[in-house]
Amino acid sequence: MNTIEAILNRRSIRKYTDKPVDKEVILQLLKAGMYAPTARNSCAWQFVVIQKREILDHLSQLHPYGKMLNQAPLAIVVCGDRNIDKEEGYLTINCAAATQNILLAAHELGLGSVWLGLYPRTDRMKDISEFLQLPDHLMPVSLISIGYSAEQRPFPERFELGKIIWK
Repeated sequence: MNTIEAILNRRSIRKYTDKPVDKEVILQLLKAGMYAPTARNSCAWQFVVIQKREILDHLSQLHPYGKMLNQAPLAIVVCGDRNIDKEEGYLTINCAAATQNILLAAHELGLGSVWLGLYPRTDRMKDISEFLQLPDHLMPVSLISIGYSAEQRPFPERFELGKIIWK
């Protein structure tokens, strides 16, 4: 699969089979995330890998749009590390780039995934931080639900010439 094909064909997948995701595959996803570009080359992120059923089930209740986590075999919380970069704006865009890389890598590896936003919803960030007992210097930015897809999603047309300004 080429890059453009992956970008255009990746969909948010919310239904998964019960097949677990192997550790080698998880490490590939994390490696893809860590190869995202970062402002000032800070790489100011940490990744929380969640595979325990009871934690995934609780997360499905904590996040208002996270119901799919109750059947997902894997979730990754992408966090900005304030000890490395104190600039919240950079932390969030860096984590967003890492999140997108993980989503694209999941698609390439035959997995389905969905990006569940945490930042800038302070209530969601606080709930996730407290539940996962994250240290204060880690700011949860996104939560990714991942598993082998049990659904097919249609290709929507999103390209709009009207959203382009030519100069």
